[in-house]
Amino acid sequence: MTGEGPQDITGSVSVVIPVKDDAEGLRRCLRALALQTRAADEIVVVDNGSDDDSARVAREGGARVVACAQPGIPAAAATGYDAAKGELILRLDADCVPAASWIQTMSTVAHRRPDVDVFAGGARFIDGPRPLRRPLAAAYLGSYGLVLTPTLGHLPLFGSNLAMRRSAWRRVSDAVHRGDPELHDDLDLAFHLGEHHRIRFVPEAGMGISMRPFASASAFRRRIVRGIRTVVSHWPADFAPIRVARSVLRRARRHRGPGEQRT
Repeated sequence: MTGEGPQDITGSVSVVIPVKDDAEGLRRCLRALALQTRAADEIVVVDNGSDDDSARVAREGGARVVACAQPGIPAAAATGYDAAKGELILRLDADCVPAASWIQTMSTVAHRRPDVDVFAGGARFIDGPRPLRRPLAAAYLGSYGLVLTPTLGHLPLFGSNLAMRRSAWRRVSDAVHRGDPELHDDLDLAFHLGEHHRIRFVPEAGMGISMRPFASASAFRRRIVRGIRTVVSHWPADFAPIRVARSVLRRARRHRGPGEQRT
């Protein structure tokens, strides 16, 4: 493939969507994916034990349905990544509405940046009181980045809008915490991927998300508790200063000339 235009992609693309009892949200999400300027090579919907018509909606929308009986988004997301066949794996949630250029943008950036294996996107709210959508999204995602970047020692990932090369996933697939439904899967994934892979923020990868995190004080509090649980589950080995020190040592080893001797 030649040229540097928007047609440049990084091979095949899989889109992974974990879902549990969100048929209506999934239907809207799949409609948005059907209107993409660059179609996915496959859409993998992971049915995490839904009691509604989510699986049927997924099949009607052209997705491949994979069942995950183990409860929790960490298990469901990992099951989807395992099943994905594309060279680039994109992830969003069932209640998301991607911009029409989302797949095109992520695949083009991945093609142009072969030195980067993981890509993080932002989001905007598409429901809730209209005057609050922009400021709440800015506050929510801004706080997310401000807190987690120093915690991780690098950019965090946002589960509603991310992409990674399948080779990167394979490197961490045995290490991620699949068995704890009370962890944030995207934060856990960031801990593992960020250790050895570069993460780049892609602001132009547009994504609409639901204001569900603000549905109630208890729902928001639960997200905070899960975040703390996820971070603590990686301590002490992944305490931020230790991670940064390891990263500095790895870079020093890579830049050491072949003729240099250790002292």
